[in-house]
Amino acid sequence: MLANYKLVIFDWDGTVMDSVARIVSSLEEAARLTGGLPELSGDELKQMIGLSLDKGYEFLYPDSPLEKLDDWKRHYGQQFRVDNETPIDLYPSSSAFLETLQQRGHLLAVATGKSRPGLDKAIADTGTSAFFVATRTADETASKPDPLMIHELLVQLGVEANDAVMVGDTTHDMHLALNAGVDAIGITWGVHDRETLAAYHPVAIVDSLEALL
Repeated sequence: MLANYKLVIFDWDGTVMDSVARIVSSLEEAARLTGGLPELSGDELKQMIGLSLDKGYEFLYPDSPLEKLDDWKRHYGQQFRVDNETPIDLYPSSSAFLETLQQRGHLLAVATGKSRPGLDKAIADTGTSAFFVATRTADETASKPDPLMIHELLVQLGVEANDAVMVGDTTHDMHLALNAGVDAIGITWGVHDRETLAAYHPVAIVDSLEALL
């Protein structure tokens, strides 16, 4: 499935790393500590995964004052990085999968809604830095679904859009790929289900890393 692409761009949370539960519980606690924000369900909260925190706040709390944004972001960061003990790790076989793609000659990159410090820590903690030739985070470029982060990766790596594919678990990833003019592959072990992803017409939707190979 990936043989036709020189560059494979991965989303991080919910695609490479099993971090959805940690994100959702951190969002729940951040809203409680901030105060004055609507109480949302876990399913509602996880719909923002993939966006920058600024975009995520607008997405989750469109009628709430922007004055609460900085406190909410601060509480979320403290929860996710320090106080929340919900375990996070790579999905099983992710490292072996990335190594296989690298050995087959693919360039591997990341386009994520995480911050630069957050992604760097996650990559360091998981020992995956050797796999990725380039990464983009939402705090150093435009947030999904703006195509800028993919356009920057294509320019940096000298790859044409038709030689690249975006792999992700959310509609934000599918929309990003559509806006950037690259193919997309949806995966079903993260946030959004097959039917939801299919609305953006990815070239494929798969249920396992093995299916991608």
